[in-house]
Amino acid sequence: MQRGKVMSLYATPLTTLDGEKTTLAQWQGDVLLVVNVASKCGLTPQYEQLEALQKQYHRQGFNVIGFPCNQFLEQEPGDEQAIKTFCSTTYGVSFPMSSKIDVNGAQRHPLYQQLIAAQPQATAPEGSGFLERMVSKGRAPQQTGDILWNFEKFLIDRQGNVVARFSPDMSPDDAQIVGQIEKALAA
Repeated sequence: MQRGKVMSLYATPLTTLDGEKTTLAQWQGDVLLVVNVASKCGLTPQYEQLEALQKQYHRQGFNVIGFPCNQFLEQEPGDEQAIKTFCSTTYGVSFPMSSKIDVNGAQRHPLYQQLIAAQPQATAPEGSGFLERMVSKGRAPQQTGDILWNFEKFLIDRQGNVVARFSPDMSPDDAQIVGQIEKALAA
């Protein structure tokens, strides 16, 4: 698995769903699972598994951080308040969420520029076929490293290394993801 350390990862400016300016610095030393999310996607039920991971591992220094994105068939059309309400009332989401961002293209958020540079390719479940289905529907990535769809996941270890990237169709509770989280927490 390719590894990459991004020195400025924690300094990258972010905005929360509540409009507050912040960075990842408040989670420096924690294991992070960064996920681009959407409320109207076939993969949206992954919120439930992401929240379960948050609850299970939070006390050990783990956080899921959601980044709403409307770039994939406009599946995150609401404003920040609508996103917050949907996530909290439908899935009981307690993990931190940013304001909407772009994860691909000319307006790609600087955090995603760094994540993709560190891990240009996602691990997919065995026999997935997700990428092939996206290509057959004319939704192929435009550039090497592009985020394929909603719910692509990046794992950052306690030292700020982007140690893994998982495809959208890899469930957050997949043994590979859980194993990598536990390994990062134990290090």
